[in-house]
Amino acid sequence: MNMSASTEHSVSAGVITPTVALVHDWFTLPGGAEKVVSELVRLCPQSEVFTVFNQAKDGLSEIIGDRPVHVSSLNSLPFVAHYYRTLLLLALREVERFDLSDFDVVVSSSAAISKGVITNPDQRHIAYIHSPARYAWDLTHEYMANHGLTRGWRGMVAREIMHQFRNWDARTTNGVDVLVANSEFVRRRIWKIYRRDSLVVYPPVSTDKFRVERHEGKHFIVASRLVEYKRVDLLVKAFGQRPDLRLVVVGEGPELPGLKRISTPNIDFVGHVSAGELRTLYADARAFVFAAMEDFGIAPVEAQAAGLPVIALGAGGTSETVIDGVTGILFHRQSVEDILEALERFEAVEASFDPQACILHAEKFSDERFRLEMKKLIYA
Repeated sequence: MNMSASTEHSVSAGVITPTVALVHDWFTLPGGAEKVVSELVRLCPQSEVFTVFNQAKDGLSEIIGDRPVHVSSLNSLPFVAHYYRTLLLLALREVERFDLSDFDVVVSSSAAISKGVITNPDQRHIAYIHSPARYAWDLTHEYMANHGLTRGWRGMVAREIMHQFRNWDARTTNGVDVLVANSEFVRRRIWKIYRRDSLVVYPPVSTDKFRVERHEGKHFIVASRLVEYKRVDLLVKAFGQRPDLRLVVVGEGPELPGLKRISTPNIDFVGHVSAGELRTLYADARAFVFAAMEDFGIAPVEAQAAGLPVIALGAGGTSETVIDGVTGILFHRQSVEDILEALERFEAVEASFDPQACILHAEKFSDERFRLEMKKLIYA
């Protein structure tokens, strides 16, 4: 084991605790990946954090507390928050520049690049894979089409960047000792793309923070970052055809102006809310609705922890976290028609859903369970 100066600080009563480096792609808006990092920091209180971009600013302390943070030189570029995603190839080089030689264990939290850090033969590298980069692999053609990159010089440049990234991404997977998938869905994607086996450790969900004592049944609710792939637009369009039902949309993001333009009077946008305010909205809700194809999807589990049934796409992570007919209703296509049909199915059996069944099911994805499973890997 690498006995660095950092390691010496972890010797107590004759017991050596391995030093840990936590590597995360980038910190921007808080989400499920950042929740994973927060729990890893809690599990590894002497760890140090490495990231290519920190655009969370003061909000970073809410995620990682007072842990030392090492950020790449790219983070100091002017107005980089507006174009950091276009610096993908430069970011690969910055990840490789992180010197982690003073640490015994490296844990990367990766949805894109952090698993590409360089480690030595005596270091254990555990990569927690939120998802192999969708835009470079199975959704690359859809991504190119949605961003107008199918032709012209911009398309040619984008295709070359994706080609170089895929080569790098596949190669750097060989440097990982243990691959951890955040769901069975991602485990299958890891095998398809990297031809590597992986362990499944579901992400942490703070189930205890969402308990509510009552359900008033006033509205349906979705809580999400308002970005394109979350497909909140489908929910807005579906509820636009059901003016008798009220939808509350919680969250912020670049899709918000467009969603407001297509919304109807029965749809309310409340923006970012505190955990307490979200609990109140859950207490007043009939069900949580969700149309995204997620690798896991923390928000539907949080809703179940509040005792709410979930109406969700029956593919990806939600097919593993929602039990059709027991803790919610699953539909099978991302379409307005399927959502409307699911709403009708829900209304027909709404009285049969037991809030306690939803709560008990959500406990399978708790913070404590995540920490116990990751502790076995990190401190093995």
